[in-house]
Amino acid sequence: MKTLGKKIRLLRHQKGWSQEDVAKRLDISIPAFSKIETGITDINLSRLEQIADLFEMSVVQLLTFNDAEGDLKYANELETINKKLMDRETEVIDLQKKVIELFEELRQSKATA
Repeated sequence: MKTLGKKIRLLRHQKGWSQEDVAKRLDISIPAFSKIETGITDINLSRLEQIADLFEMSVVQLLTFNDAEGDLKYANELETINKKLMDRETEVIDLQKKVIELFEELRQSKATA
């Protein structure tokens, strides 16, 4: 299981925030926040509530958050693959329309011949 600091770091990365961004939001120094992420500093309940609020989750959600960096990587890859698949589906539909148009042209040219 990931430590709480690693969970917080992952959540911070997901938001695209720097340590400085989070430290300012928590009204603490950057080194103090860094110590939270690295697990050097124990987090009291008040700070835990503040961090949970920052990431828009409950303390329980923060403590039980079990997403791994690998899972995030795979989720991003899955999103990319999904987009490629949707693009290919669009291409197939466009090609199907073109085949139908060509078939109709061929049928009409045979009817007039």
